[in-house]
Order: sequence, then structure tokens, then C-alpha cells
Amino acid sequence: MHRILLADDDVELADMLVDYLSQEGFEVDTAHDGKTALQKALADHYELIILDVMMPELNGFDVLRQLRTQSQVPVLMLTARGEDVDSIVGLEIGADDYLAKPCNPRVLVAHMRAILRRSEPATINAATTADILTVDDIELQRGARRVLLNHQAITMTSTEYCVLEVLLEEAGRVVSKQDLSARALGRELNLYDRSLDMHVSNLRKKLGLLADGEERIKTIRGVGYQYTYQNSHQNTIPNSEA
Repeated sequence: MHRILLADDDVELADMLVDYLSQEGFEVDTAHDGKTALQKALADHYELIILDVMMPELNGFDVLRQLRTQSQVPVLMLTARGEDVDSIVGLEIGADDYLAKPCNPRVLVAHMRAILRRSEPATINAATTADILTVDDIELQRGARRVLLNHQAITMTSTEYCVLEVLLEEAGRVVSKQDLSARALGRELNLYDRSLDMHVSNLRKKLGLLADGEERIKTIRGVGYQYTYQNSHQNTIPNSEA
């Protein structure tokens, strides 16, 4: 059973969602102001946090900013319908996904399950090996869901990791936005969905330019993205026997 935190100052809506999510197999804790939400998020272990933007004490953006200094727990932001700026800001500061309120509970659950799938560590069987994907100065450790840049660990959200993993797997080739969304986000790309663009933008900021000053992730206008590389290879490290 997945344990989540639902932070929303609309008590009636929160109670309704708790009932619905409980029936869907989630264990739900609630907070009705930003300060309480932040305290709970930092003090307890949750697999996912649903965070409303408009809350008293601290708004959702402030909660997320402070949370990201200490935790990379997946966060789904709830924004006001039509407020595109809210969704963009949320993604810029580290949200994994967003939904406009009011939203269909079934759609909410679909987004939640997609985020949780992305955040699960890779399953490594005892008889197999743990994959390491190396592209120039980037090393992606699939088993640990860890990214190293010049041997230094880079902190990123589970969604950013998934986007980078697909781009590295296809290094040198153009990946369409539709394909990238399906493989990394686990859903079809909607016409006005900016989440994929924002996750790529965050990756560019965190990874910087290549050693020769070239952009790591190129935008291929009207198509998608391409990770630039000089050399790439996949290594395997055998699991130690018990």
C-alpha cells in the first residue's frame, strides 16, 4: 500500500479524495496548511505528496522550495484551472507533475500511479547484472537510480531521472516528444502540456554544457529532443553473491 500526503486547505475536497484514494489502495495522511504539510513531509516517510498551490501559512510553492532542499520525494502539484504560470513555476522548482483543479479523481489516480512507477527502483534479479549507462561524462546507475556527472552525484527528481534515462539510451538520435512522454512520463502528450519541456529545462540547468561548450540536450524544433554525445557505452557490474 502506497503512503501519500495530501496537502489541501479545502477540507471537504480533501475528505472526499481521502475516501476515494483509500478505496484505490492508498494510505492517505492530510494537511490543511503549508506549514503543517512541510513539517509532515520532512518528519515522515511518504512515497508521494499531493500539494495544492493555494494554502495558508505557506503556499505550495514555498513548501516545495523548502522541501527540495532536503528531500526528492515525488510531488504532484494541484494548480488553479487556467493558471499556466502556476504549473510552470511548480515544475521549475521541482514538482514531478501537475493537475489543474478541479480534476477527475480517476485522472488524479492515473497521474499518481505513473509518478509512483517512475520513482520505483529498478528490479535487479540475482541472476542478472546491474546496468550502468555511460555517455561521455554522465554515468547513470539504473539499479540505484543515481546519476553522476564527472563522478559527482547530481540530485534530481524521479521524473527528471526518467527523462534523462530515455535521452541517454537514445543518445545521438532524435526522440519525439510523444515517444519521450510515453516512455519517461508514462502517458500521452497533451497539446498544451508543458511538463516535458520544463523537465528538460531543469536537466539542462543541472547538467550544464558539454566540455566543448555544446548544448547537451538539443531541441529539434517541431519534433523533440536529442542528447548530444561523442562516445557512449553500457557497462555491467555483476551483483555480489550472498
